[in-house]
Amino acid sequence: MSSVSSFSSVRWRDLAHPVVAALVSVIVNYGGTFILVFQAAKVAGLSPEMTASWVWSISIGVGVTGIVLSWVSREPIITAWSTPAAAFLVTALGHTPYAEAVGAYMISAVAFVVLGLSGWFERVIRLIPPGVAAGLLAGILLQFGIKAFGGMSIDPWLAGMLIVSYVVLKRFSARYAVVGILVLGLAFLLIQNRVDLSGMRLALAAPIFTPPAFSLNALLSVALPLFLITLTGQYMPGMLVLRNDGFRTRADPIVSLTGFGSLLMAPFGSHAFNIAAITAAICTGREAHEDPSKRWIAGIAAGVFYILVGIFGVTLATIFMAFPATFITTLAGLALLGTIGGSLASAMIDARTREAALITFLAAAANITLLGIGGAFWGLMIGLVAYVVLNGQWRCRKSTAPAPRV
Repeated sequence: MSSVSSFSSVRWRDLAHPVVAALVSVIVNYGGTFILVFQAAKVAGLSPEMTASWVWSISIGVGVTGIVLSWVSREPIITAWSTPAAAFLVTALGHTPYAEAVGAYMISAVAFVVLGLSGWFERVIRLIPPGVAAGLLAGILLQFGIKAFGGMSIDPWLAGMLIVSYVVLKRFSARYAVVGILVLGLAFLLIQNRVDLSGMRLALAAPIFTPPAFSLNALLSVALPLFLITLTGQYMPGMLVLRNDGFRTRADPIVSLTGFGSLLMAPFGSHAFNIAAITAAICTGREAHEDPSKRWIAGIAAGVFYILVGIFGVTLATIFMAFPATFITTLAGLALLGTIGGSLASAMIDARTREAALITFLAAAANITLLGIGGAFWGLMIGLVAYVVLNGQWRCRKSTAPAPRV
């Protein structure tokens, strides 16, 4: 399908759901995890101007790569910063000079470019059995579904209103359920005057260049962990999200482009950006659009929102972070219910691989952390070992989809 014919087939009525799904994805990203970037910047002793440059570089980079990948592939390729890497930097930047950290960012980015160009990452993704992949995704997302209802213990009126509204809207107008709870939730917070924007000021962000420095210490203590954490915690589950919803864009161009973008933006503060995992699922499922061929609009819209945040630096990030935590977690969990249910159904559909898929699901849901590597990797490893032992052989994924694009 050509770009022109694909674009001409889009009607105004096709825009609402993908755009709202993209907005929810962006709100969840900034409201839920971006605080880690500010914490890491504080540990590194960065000035407000350099922190704003970090916000600018990562937001612009994520926005541009997401738009390019979604436009070319006509699939919802949602990019984001590496959340587990940001959590790692909260401690790592305390004993690493910032210039050396920037050099480590660049080395890690080069490694991703090489990995993407080599073609090895795509081969690894295709080796993962479908049931194990679906179980992994369901396990990763389970905590978000639980937190949607866990908010009832913290903020029962807000969480309860969102849950009841979702169920009612799902019964009478399933397509508008996520749109509806977003609007109703914002109205509820505004009526209760619970969004504190008193400290906000409108200001444009300006990029600040930091000359990189390179050292063996930063290579081993920052670049190598950053590469491994981003690979296992972001790229692998992110690609499985796309595969689970039927999209077949090759992984290699995504890894190469986001790695190259990270390399360009690293001197301005960006630690790493990559394909999104959790927030991508908000844009790749049926809630984004009933027609999968229209969901790429969400990738474009998310990219535009990210660029807007980048232009205004910490201003819009402050708005997103002003939302109560319960609103963010409940909104994310409800938006992901369809994906969680679909993943569980796919994981359990084949009786031969059901137990391996169940083990993968439970191991991923346990969110095991060992050797500084997060639960997605260990859940996958445990699931693959269980699959081989229980089945006695390795059945590679057989793709019946059209030839990969991009």
